[in-house]
Amino acid sequence: MLRTSVFIIAVAVAAVLLGATPSGASQARRGAQAEPRANRAAGPLSPAEVVGMLDAYAVVQAQDALALTDAQYGPFVTRLRKLQETRRRNQQARNKVIQELRKLAGPQAGPEVDESAIRERLKTLREIDDRAALELRHAADALDEVMDVRQQARFRMFEETIERRKLDLLMRARQGARRGGS
Repeated sequence: MLRTSVFIIAVAVAAVLLGATPSGASQARRGAQAEPRANRAAGPLSPAEVVGMLDAYAVVQAQDALALTDAQYGPFVTRLRKLQETRRRNQQARNKVIQELRKLAGPQAGPEVDESAIRERLKTLREIDDRAALELRHAADALDEVMDVRQQARFRMFEETIERRKLDLLMRARQGARRGGS
């Protein structure tokens, strides 16, 4: 049953990644795996949708790539999702502060510089980075608890492969958007 569900999800994610517009049935199967597209017009995927789908794809592919047992898979998925969410949340917080720094200190900032505001934003950025490192360490440690040492090594290699795939697909999505918008 678990493998059948995993296969259905993998097919749905692969179809979306390859550019097919998901049907209502496949979207229902995906559930909360990726951001819903029902409220927007069909068309190219946004970078956020691609990242969400690749996160779902990683979950689906992990069982085979890491040789996880059925008993390991449930706890692994829960902890992997927590790790993914921790990364995403911290990256979003960091991006927000970087945008604020651009407004305060970037080339478009103007002649007057509010050094105290810049210092405060830099301090906030440092705090976010420190907190993110700690949260990511805890999430990674929790995930490692589910796996043996060989699976942990495979997971590091697997993550690197998934990250390369994300970058490749994001670049393709952006190129497609540029071509479509030109």
